Amino acid sequence: MSSSLCLLFDSDGTLVDSEILLADVMAEVLPRFGLPFTARQYMEEFRGVRFQTIIETLESRHGPLEEGRFPVMEAEMRDRLETRMREDLQAIDGMAQTLTGLADHPMAVVSNGPERKIRCAMESAGLVAHFGDNLFSAYTLGVWKPDPGLFLAAAAAMGYPPERCVVIDDAAVGVAAGLAAGMRVIHLNHFPDEETTPEGAIGIRHASELLQVIGGLVETVPSRA
Repeated sequence: MSSSLCLLFDSDGTLVDSEILLADVMAEVLPRFGLPFTARQYMEEFRGVRFQTIIETLESRHGPLEEGRFPVMEAEMRDRLETRMREDLQAIDGMAQTLTGLADHPMAVVSNGPERKIRCAMESAGLVAHFGDNLFSAYTLGVWKPDPGLFLAAAAAMGYPPERCVVIDDAAVGVAAGLAAGMRVIHLNHFPDEETTPEGAIGIRHASELLQVIGGLVETVPSRA
């Protein structure tokens, strides 16, 4: 009998401290294409949101991009971000040690980002060994958080039903997706004075809390043969 749970981790802001890098790069690139944008705006309004959705929201406020400019802008943004990640990306404080302590559970990364970005993040932050090829990208599967389909597809690929999965995510879109998927959800809340953990999710402030919280969840789930 197995008491393991399948742990589905978000990448940006949950496993790796990449969101400020992404915010800075977007603030550098988007205004050059006629879309006013600041790093603070990303952190306050768009964390974890699909890039295309961010651009569509900005276009509704500031006017549309010139025809054919979106793919050029996205390519420049992603090239610059990959360079920054290779140079500066670090794992979230305490996460590497925590993942080692959770090694008895199958683990996957489930992200709204492209697979190349996920792989770059895991390599740059030294987390590859914890996940291997268990990397699930919204761009590959064609479904983005807050749609629960992304987590459901990852769970199915890992061979676990939703009730035996735990979502760990820092962003509102990920928390909402996990809850809608019928999974246990842990909200890694980096901004407890500004953000409230939604009802039904478990709020934590530091990666080191995951060991105790997941240990408690294991005790509440029937073993699987």
